[in-house]
This record gives sequence, C-alpha cells and structure tokens, in this order.
Amino acid sequence: MLQKLEVNGELLTSDVALDVTGLSCPMPLLKTKLELKKMHEGQLLLVVTSDGGSWKDIPAYINQVVHELISAQQKDKNYVFLIRK
Repeated sequence: MLQKLEVNGELLTSDVALDVTGLSCPMPLLKTKLELKKMHEGQLLLVVTSDGGSWKDIPAYINQVVHELISAQQKDKNYVFLIRK
C-alpha cells in the first residue's frame, strides 16, 4: 500500500514514508538504514528529516550500498530523500 506524507504543503507518495524530523545525527541515518532492511527490493522509501547532517550522510550511505537515491531536495527547513531499495 502506498504511503502519503505531506511535506511543506506538497503530498509525496512512496511505499514507505519515514518522518524523522526533530531527530538529530545519527538517528535519521540509523532509522533510514533500519527501514531499508525491512523493505523489499524495488520499493521506494521517502525520508523527511530536519537534521542538516542528513544532507550529506544519507547520500554518502546510499553511494556505499546497492540502493538508489532517486531524489534529494531541501524544502524549507526539511531535507527530503526518495530512495529505491
């Protein structure tokens, strides 16, 4: 079932939505890793975080594994990542 998450007035859709706003480093990355482990190959994970460190941490992690970073955007004070497992 597709998940929907509103981010700064825009409705985003993915297989799994992870809202880790308000958490600071290293929790957004750790929670992203844990969520990806539970997912099936090909599914999309939408991650929304307010931690500035995530802007570098999440793409760096994705570059080291077999997952694909579809999109990385800054929306106001949040960072939004769309990842395909």
